Amino acid sequence: MARDTEAIELEIEAARSRLANTLDELAVRADPQRLADNAKQALVAKVNEPKIKYSLIGAGVVVVGLILIKVFR
Repeated sequence: MARDTEAIELEIEAARSRLANTLDELAVRADPQRLADNAKQALVAKVNEPKIKYSLIGAGVVVVGLILIKVFR
């Protein structure tokens, strides 16, 4: 019986250790600063693609042109 109790205690300790490791990993993955940095890097990479970059520049030129036309009329 004592052997069974020791085995159960060891299993509980192992489960606690695994749970602690899992919680630590989740804390790292869910870090808001890290998530924000990853989102920022993904956005910058997407905007730096030539197709997106030149489309945004073109849209900006059109908007500025429309504003200038509106102001000078």
